[in-house]
Amino acid sequence: MAIINNPATDPNKILPMKYLWARKHYKDGVANNWTPEEISMQKDVEQWKSSSHISPHERRLILWNLGFFSTAESLTANNIVLAVYRNVTNPECRQYLLRQAYEEAVHTDTFIYCCDTLGLDPEEIYNMYKTIPSIKKKDDYVVELTKSIFDPTFTTEGTENIRKFIHDLIGYYVIMEGIFFYAGFAMMLALKRQNKMVGIGEQFEYIMRDESLHLAFGCDLINTIKNENPEVWDAAFQEDIVGLIRKSVELEKEYSFDACPQGLLGINAWQFCDYVEHIADRRLERIGLPKLFNKENPFPWMSVSTDLSKEKNFFETRVTEYQTAGNLQWD
Repeated sequence: MAIINNPATDPNKILPMKYLWARKHYKDGVANNWTPEEISMQKDVEQWKSSSHISPHERRLILWNLGFFSTAESLTANNIVLAVYRNVTNPECRQYLLRQAYEEAVHTDTFIYCCDTLGLDPEEIYNMYKTIPSIKKKDDYVVELTKSIFDPTFTTEGTENIRKFIHDLIGYYVIMEGIFFYAGFAMMLALKRQNKMVGIGEQFEYIMRDESLHLAFGCDLINTIKNENPEVWDAAFQEDIVGLIRKSVELEKEYSFDACPQGLLGINAWQFCDYVEHIADRRLERIGLPKLFNKENPFPWMSVSTDLSKEKNFFETRVTEYQTAGNLQWD
């Protein structure tokens, strides 16, 4: 059996399973199910209306991140449903892709909820991928990276096409979800740590938990295709991939300075850049490539937000750690 290009695989027959890591990612996703309406935004509304709580540059930062993520989530959903699902015919991987597509729909719904609750102009928010240059550059870069698998005639037959597929999967999973999302996550969670816009901060926290699973699945998928087709992963192709990731880091650093030029309390824009370089090294290592930047993590508190093993505390007024009830363990 192989994860792609296996004519003997019946995509309608999920048992027996070969790729148990795909099943685990699916179960982890289900265990962290959430919806935006579960999170109270009353305090966010009060702070948003008060100029004494949210400064003009913090307000701009929030709007920019809502603008970037609102369209980026739709872009990622389109990749799954229209391209990746068609080319990965393994049934347990397809089951996870359906779960991921649902999570992307929840993320899209989150930004609808935020816009509606805060009374934001949807035309302004949803057009930022056109009107804000550093957002447009990131979106255009990923669209260009992933365009080949949207060709209806594209197949994964042959070495060169497998390389194109891996190239596009890296553009989607490693660069978009694994790098381009993370300066924005750090900004929004830094505000949350200051008790500002905590409702939106919690929603970004849940989105980041989902994205950590998406990234893990994507890297496992990429690594499996590489292992089953070792001829595609030659030195020249690896060099191309490193170049793509280096360029993505520069684009995300540009966005960091544009979105947060004055920094936040105790954090400057250079630290957001250091964080982007730190997580880019982790992405490189995850797909078997050497680190480029060797930066320490300036925000160790960010790792807490992707911890998927903790439980919901029912004695607090706001959800801090969430799993569905069927997955809770009682001492």
